[in-house]
Amino acid sequence: MLRQPYVAGYFYPDEPEILKKTIKSFIREEGIKNRAIGAVCPHAGYEFSGPVAASVYASIEIPESVIILGPAHQPILSLFALFDRGSWLTPLGEVAVDSELAELIVEETDLVSRDLDAHRKEHSIEVQIPFLQYFRPDVGIVPILVSYQAGFPELNQLGQALTKAIKQYDQQVMLIASTDMSHYVNKKVAEELDSKAISFIEKLDPGGLFNVVTSYGISMCGFQPTTALLVAARGLGAKKGQLIKYQTSGDRTGDYLEVVSYAGLIIY
Repeated sequence: MLRQPYVAGYFYPDEPEILKKTIKSFIREEGIKNRAIGAVCPHAGYEFSGPVAASVYASIEIPESVIILGPAHQPILSLFALFDRGSWLTPLGEVAVDSELAELIVEETDLVSRDLDAHRKEHSIEVQIPFLQYFRPDVGIVPILVSYQAGFPELNQLGQALTKAIKQYDQQVMLIASTDMSHYVNKKVAEELDSKAISFIEKLDPGGLFNVVTSYGISMCGFQPTTALLVAARGLGAKKGQLIKYQTSGDRTGDYLEVVSYAGLIIY
């Protein structure tokens, strides 16, 4: 199964050389790369959130296999939809799905369903892949879409299953949670609300993140994938999260009255 790009030419350039130059333009400096257990990255159009995502990917050692957890922005039939075989196509070429790692995940929880069709028109995972290809051309991926119907018990079970699967695997694996932060509020409100969510990510507190987002009505679209990532990261021995970069769409448009905000963090 070859998953065709859905938002190439819209969220990011569809010409390979232009796409590479675009990603390169976001990278201010490449210092020491951290060996991260996980990362949290935005998924908006590159002109808005690209600098945040690039800052994260430029700061970490990307291993051969990466599990990407993304929110489903439209209803899907599965609670957790796994793309378990084949490859994904982007303007930078094909990326193989790590079917061996995918199978280990399926064996650990019956909440994960093999559901390739759920991924066909969803952008939250797709936009992460060119960044991974840019920094690690031979990367393999395990894409998992998370339904907005997932509650904390189910996310906790998914996180635990990911921990067990990764521990059984014979090579390093990194987790990516794809999320934007606040949507369509003024910059001050966004910063106030986002700081609450970010603090729980930095503390590796999945329950705290889930509760603060739902209690305050924070429009963080990928808080559920991020919750599952934090559960898994703790199980894998992570100690803390670190904010790498934060900005809003207003930094691109000059409109700070109604912004979408983006945060990039690494977990190690």
